[in-house]
Amino acid sequence: MWVLRWTFIAIGAVASTVFVFAQIHRANAAIYDPAMFAIGIGGLFSLGCGVMLMLLSRNSRLRMELLRAKTRCEQLADHAWGLKDAEARATSLLEAQGDLIVRRDSEGRITYVNDAYCAMAGQTREALLGVATALPALQQGRISVLPDGTRLHDEQIVTAGGARWLAWRDVVVWTEKDKCTEVQSVGRDVTDRIEAERALAEARDAAEAASGAKSRFLAMVSHEIRTPLNGILGMADLLLDTQLSPEQATYIKATKTSGDALLSLIEEILDFSKIEAGKIELATQPFSLTALVEDVVELLAPRAQAKGLEIASDVDDRLPERVLGDATRLRQVLLNLAGNAIKFTEIGGVGVIVEAGAGPSEIVFEVRDTGIGIAPEQQARIFREFEQADGGLARKFGGTGLGLAISRRIVERMTGRIEVASTPGAGSTFRVVIPLTKAEGSDDAIFVPPDLAGLTVLIVAPTAIEASLIERRLTRWGASVTLTTSALAADLLAERTWDAILVDHSIGANTAVVLVDSVDDSVARRIVLITPSERHRLAALKETGFTGYLVKPVRAASLKAQLAAAADAFDATSAAVKTNGGSTLTDSALGARRSLAVLIAEDNEINALLTLSLLTRLGHHPTVATSGAAVLESWQVASANGTPYDLVLMDMHMPGLDGIEAARRIRALEAEQNESRTPIVALTANAFAEDRDACLAAGMDGFLVKPLNRERLAAALADLPRRTPVAA
Repeated sequence: MWVLRWTFIAIGAVASTVFVFAQIHRANAAIYDPAMFAIGIGGLFSLGCGVMLMLLSRNSRLRMELLRAKTRCEQLADHAWGLKDAEARATSLLEAQGDLIVRRDSEGRITYVNDAYCAMAGQTREALLGVATALPALQQGRISVLPDGTRLHDEQIVTAGGARWLAWRDVVVWTEKDKCTEVQSVGRDVTDRIEAERALAEARDAAEAASGAKSRFLAMVSHEIRTPLNGILGMADLLLDTQLSPEQATYIKATKTSGDALLSLIEEILDFSKIEAGKIELATQPFSLTALVEDVVELLAPRAQAKGLEIASDVDDRLPERVLGDATRLRQVLLNLAGNAIKFTEIGGVGVIVEAGAGPSEIVFEVRDTGIGIAPEQQARIFREFEQADGGLARKFGGTGLGLAISRRIVERMTGRIEVASTPGAGSTFRVVIPLTKAEGSDDAIFVPPDLAGLTVLIVAPTAIEASLIERRLTRWGASVTLTTSALAADLLAERTWDAILVDHSIGANTAVVLVDSVDDSVARRIVLITPSERHRLAALKETGFTGYLVKPVRAASLKAQLAAAADAFDATSAAVKTNGGSTLTDSALGARRSLAVLIAEDNEINALLTLSLLTRLGHHPTVATSGAAVLESWQVASANGTPYDLVLMDMHMPGLDGIEAARRIRALEAEQNESRTPIVALTANAFAEDRDACLAAGMDGFLVKPLNRERLAAALADLPRRTPVAA
């Protein structure tokens, strides 16, 4: 535009110059000035040259613009070719996809389909485009919508090859060509996945059904085995209380030992099945660490002492007296570990030591033995199911190999760990580390360790199992303790003055008597350590000069009571045990607080006879009913006569009306007649938690698992609530 403008200006200037010269010539025609003429001609020539230069410059610029335009055209052509190539690749990619791809406009008409969709539909692309059609569906699956609006759904369609499942993904897209939105659906064939999910669900249902069948089978087997086993063990106990010859007593004890072994096997199998099925539940309740460990050791003491072994415990006084956790399961673990230690130990003994762990709230339970030990290659294997270090046909020790596997799983459920360190021939140490928090706000009496600073104690024992643990405990309490054998005891007694001397009776009765005779009255406390089977020697030991006694395994409270008691302290031990939860039971202690009228619901003749005999020996007045209907009738008659039963021992399995339904009807009658609530305790051979829950749901107050023994029955009766009125 500017070139044209300057061209017109130049032409105008030339025309103006010519016009001026023409006028001058017309005015002064007679005057001719060559100089002026040359100047005019020169100006015109310069002006023409300028115009020519401008034209040449314009042409050059035009050529440059043309060159740039050609280059741009080539670039655009290349870009267009690239777009076409990309479009071709994208189209081929979409066509080659195994997934179905289809686009529909707002009216549902198909605007694009790929080859996979055409193949699935069985039609050509031309036949599908522009048609509002869909693949024939058999059923619709789950539908969900993502936050960005994407719709996901499964659909089963009909194809020539049979029914197929497609997982559709619907997305709204914008089309530049038509300036509108379309819905693009991408369908993936997920028939294999759906079938796999269904197969998995069927397998899960089958597994659950099998698990339920296994649980029912185990419950049935448990009931069927426990029922006669209850009679065997119970009658063996009753028979042992009668006058027997030594040979007969030996046979009866062997029978009871075999029955106990069978019962232990049943318990292990049931526990393992519960853990395997994930039905094990942990309680969180406060309990005493010291009482738990000492009870376990005392429970296993008869087995250890029968083999000539020692068993003892030591709980660090610096630990919390009461902690939160599942005492029942922890007791089971300790019983398994300590029981195994006794089983695999022939000489020496077993020690259970409880100390603080490295982590916060961690408590370490160590079970040490002097047994056969475990080879390094066997130490990891023993925690597996049905595995034993002593395997093979020539194994010496029996068992299922489930005890350690069950213990490991329980400890892991408690978020703890279990370890073993062992040397063949030198014993083993099983170490359980469990986090247990301190229980706050307990009203129970707390054991306070005594201050024995300055007290000198001499312990004379042939082995260092229990004596060494007593030494540890007394040292923590501040005493100065020396542990020695009987051969060196006389020299030590002569060397210095002692405040107390503890003599293990296992050094020999004569040696113990000689040793205490050599001690003068300057030793105020002369205490003898005996086993429960040696209680009959107490009177003679007192006569020989001992001032007190301790029953092995020694409890911390008993040791404290003996060392803090007066000079004649033969009654201190039994008093301390009763005060601190000892488990020693006499016939009078086994009796109830009062004589009870008990209704026994039991259809098995032998078990009914056993329960009847046990209750009679405990001083109660039992009555037997052999069916649920008989239970209801007897209960109603007793209530109508004004002599109601104080307790109903209800067997769950009875002909006709079972125990659970009988309990429900009794509770209904009590509510209807505003009767006092009769305590009902379930008596069953089933040991599963669901059985316990069913009993409690039916209105029962307790649960006793067969086989019965006098101690457990007496404890249940002692804890029995009195008859209470039913709330209106």
